[in-house]
Amino acid sequence: MARKRVAIIGAGPSGLAQLRAFQSAAQKGAEIPELVCFEKQEEWGGLWNYTWRTGLDEYGEPVHCSMYRYLWSNGPKEGLEFADYSFEEHFGRQIASYPPRAVLYDYIEGRVKKAGVRDRIRFRTPVRMVTFDEGTEKFTVTAHDLVNDHEYSEEFDHVVVASGHFSTPNAPEFPGFDGFNGRILHAHDFRDAREFIGKDILLIGSSYSAEDIGSQCWKYGCKSVTTSYRTAPMGYKWPDNWEEKPLLERVEGRTAHFRDGSSKEVDAIILCTGYLHHFPFLPDDLRLKTANRLATADLYKGVVWVHNPKLFYLGMQDQWFTFNMFDAQAWWVRDVIMGRIALPDSKEEMLADVADRVAREDALEDDYACITYQGDYVKELIAETDYPSFDVDGACEAFFQWKKHKKQDIMTFRDNAYRSVITGTMAPLHHTPWKDAMDDSMESYLRN
Repeated sequence: MARKRVAIIGAGPSGLAQLRAFQSAAQKGAEIPELVCFEKQEEWGGLWNYTWRTGLDEYGEPVHCSMYRYLWSNGPKEGLEFADYSFEEHFGRQIASYPPRAVLYDYIEGRVKKAGVRDRIRFRTPVRMVTFDEGTEKFTVTAHDLVNDHEYSEEFDHVVVASGHFSTPNAPEFPGFDGFNGRILHAHDFRDAREFIGKDILLIGSSYSAEDIGSQCWKYGCKSVTTSYRTAPMGYKWPDNWEEKPLLERVEGRTAHFRDGSSKEVDAIILCTGYLHHFPFLPDDLRLKTANRLATADLYKGVVWVHNPKLFYLGMQDQWFTFNMFDAQAWWVRDVIMGRIALPDSKEEMLADVADRVAREDALEDDYACITYQGDYVKELIAETDYPSFDVDGACEAFFQWKKHKKQDIMTFRDNAYRSVITGTMAPLHHTPWKDAMDDSMESYLRN
């Protein structure tokens, strides 16, 4: 019998988790399918692969990166540590709890370098279309080799969509934007906080992007930060030059007018208004359409496309857990593909699973309950595979502590340390408080 072929779309943390899951099975002597991972960027790492580019890249492809230069992890690394590859294994010692982008990228890369999966990835090769043939029960994947400007198609038994959902901006418009005399951009195109030194900036949105981009600009010396919320303010103890306002109503010249009748002169407007689940390479019958939530629409166990169970999606949930949840999903998907886990016989059963997850999420009362809910989901998947079990409750506890530290002081929460649930060791405190750490290179961060 011919070996199964599996297409993996994207070589970010989710796609790399899928490659690592199969490699782990091969290491233990299993015969694994032929794997082809399609990646449109020239390097792996997904969002963590930083570029100065915005808009379109040199091949005319939409830039995937939403990372900015001075981004530090906004949650403790103890909540995202790989169960099979600790920070200590990678760096040779325990490191502080909130690594900057370059440090996390190095960690992600270390595991896949060790696993030796790079030869399965076709870089600079975006997928243009995926179709499914009911007769042959195979997918046709059409890809574009950008370097040689060559399009081609190949057949696969399974497709795993791991292209993420934090790269296509949701960019609303407000009256007066077309006449605004400053800069307007989406968080996706924000790259360098130093651009806004001495400026009055307005951020639309009240979630992580607004909180973190505002904090970056404050740290590097903008004049003032105003955040504008639709439903509720973030409510942290902000610095003196930071205020929260109800939703923006209109802009006149450089004056922003808010719903409560107040106004403010601003130099730049940054839309921190989230992202869309966007899969232009998928036809309607294969395309996930979901809100950004913990219980995604139409995905059995959060990963199997109920309308065609040969298709899988990784990492499509709103996220408290990240890298280790992608792992749990990837190991589980691997076992379905390899025939180790049987799916329900009927679509109705799978849809019932989806409905149950949605109902349970809808009943959650607060962020703490959401963290526990997602932790329980990770446990559920791990229990059915050979992914190394780890203390998920301990990871939840790190998230609970993190939330408390943010409430205490939004500008110092990154100065705390937590215990690794993989190795049991306590992280050291970073040598410089976050607000004073202007050099976030790996060399500087790892300096003792």
